[in-house]
Amino acid sequence: MSRLADEVRKTFASMHISRNFRLFFAGQLISVTGTWINWTAGAVLVLQLTNSGVALGIETALLFLPVLLFGVWAGSLADRFDKRRILVWANAGYGFLAAVQFALVATGVVRIWMVFVIAFLYGLILAIEPPTRQSFYVELVGEEHITNAVSLNSAVFTGTRILGGAAAGLMIEAFGLWSPYLLDTVSYVAVILALVAMRPHELRPQRKAASEQGMVRAGLRYVWRSEELRIPLLVMCAVYLFAFNFSVVVPLHAARRFDGSAQEIGWMYAALGLGAFLGAIAMANRQPMPSLRRLAVAGVAFGVFLAVVGVMPTFVLALGAMVPMGYASMLFAITANSTLQRFTRADMRGRVMSLYTTIFLGSSAIGGPIVGWVAERWGTATTFVATGLVAVLASGLAALVHVQARAPEGEAITAGSTVRSA
Repeated sequence: MSRLADEVRKTFASMHISRNFRLFFAGQLISVTGTWINWTAGAVLVLQLTNSGVALGIETALLFLPVLLFGVWAGSLADRFDKRRILVWANAGYGFLAAVQFALVATGVVRIWMVFVIAFLYGLILAIEPPTRQSFYVELVGEEHITNAVSLNSAVFTGTRILGGAAAGLMIEAFGLWSPYLLDTVSYVAVILALVAMRPHELRPQRKAASEQGMVRAGLRYVWRSEELRIPLLVMCAVYLFAFNFSVVVPLHAARRFDGSAQEIGWMYAALGLGAFLGAIAMANRQPMPSLRRLAVAGVAFGVFLAVVGVMPTFVLALGAMVPMGYASMLFAITANSTLQRFTRADMRGRVMSLYTTIFLGSSAIGGPIVGWVAERWGTATTFVATGLVAVLASGLAALVHVQARAPEGEAITAGSTVRSA
């Protein structure tokens, strides 16, 4: 029993040491559940209005286009201003847009152009909130627990997909398409209350960047000059651009390949979320040292399981394959995030994490329509296989470049060892 207690304490170490993190964790648990319910309902709404994979891709593009355009600039705000205050206002904005969606769907006046406009406005907030939240973790728990904190929050973000995806399908069937938006509106109150209830004196404020011209350019130069940051970000760019467009390929795969309804879409999201949740909990417990090698292994595994999902002949088999795919995707995402946090200077963290967010989310503004078009033209099964291949090639190539860059050093060590042993 004591060993089990030790494992639990190790897994939830960040919550044990920080009251502020416990509040934040609880608020995120409620709020992100509402977000997944909203996003699942959004996919159903677009398909009901248009029955088009391209329309799903356009909505995804509009949602993440502001992140692509303004994400790096938004990171400088997190480096200069109070992160907690930024997060309060950002979540209030999310809640307002969810309320507008509820009103439009409940009254039956919603049109596809309205969905596109709201997606773009949501994206403007999305350009600011995630990099601020990512760089806020270190103020909640400190440098030594950052991997654990990232893993637990990733567990919240992806584990709630289990509940959110399945709940959205059930709610739509039972009450109508308006109900997920109402629940999402209310859910943002939880995270706002959690942020307000924090004790500012228990935060661990980081050194703030001075306001000056060229902050964004300075951040980009800083990243490019560091191999520990540059190579992982290039890998992430390729993988996130093509292989992480779940909001496009998952609902299309359920609807087109398996003739599914809102419930089948919800169950596929739930299976993906289950795997991701298990991956996040595993990372929180083990807290491995992030490295490019671990990132490459996770990327290859993710790509392989992505292809496996595509070739599964039945819905049940595809559902089962979504679990390990979700697990590998979470190992990749957490390792990517933690690697950047580990090698980034404190006054650059907001800008580096905004670049991560720009790649993680903003790449969907380009990749979403492309993947939607490929799925329409060649089918969703081919899309899963092709995007999986991209993940495998990008991750494998990065590992090869990294090994070659380290080869002279490794050869010197080997030669020295031979001389000593002789």
